[in-house]
Amino acid sequence: MPVTTTARPTRTEHPGYTQILPCMARSALPARSLVRTTLEAWGLKHLADTGALVVTELVSNSVAHTRTYSIRVTVSRPSETFVRIAVADNSKTIPTLRTTTGDHHETGRGLAIIDALTWRWGTELLSEGKRVWGDLKCEAGE
Repeated sequence: MPVTTTARPTRTEHPGYTQILPCMARSALPARSLVRTTLEAWGLKHLADTGALVVTELVSNSVAHTRTYSIRVTVSRPSETFVRIAVADNSKTIPTLRTTTGDHHETGRGLAIIDALTWRWGTELLSEGKRVWGDLKCEAGE
């Protein structure tokens, strides 16, 4: 499957970036690269490690819980105060945050990690599936 990256302007004049990737674990690597490159281009390098971890968890959740062929990773800056990292897939199943995971569980911590690392996160239903996103706070004017 070809990899496609698209730049879109946002309200902040920072272009948003989108990449379509196969819904496979190996797609976390180019997704992290997209996030890191975008944040560095916006002068937000201090958010790169956190953003890379957030997108890794979002990709991992799509891979583990959907049967879709591709995912769409998006990095946007809807305002000067936050960056949005999102992964869209073709599943309409809304993810839920597990509030209890015992030490014996090896999976199920993805949304808890996203919840801990982001200012806020959520899910949007789309005509073709859903988008799960996490917002990282940044200083205005950076």
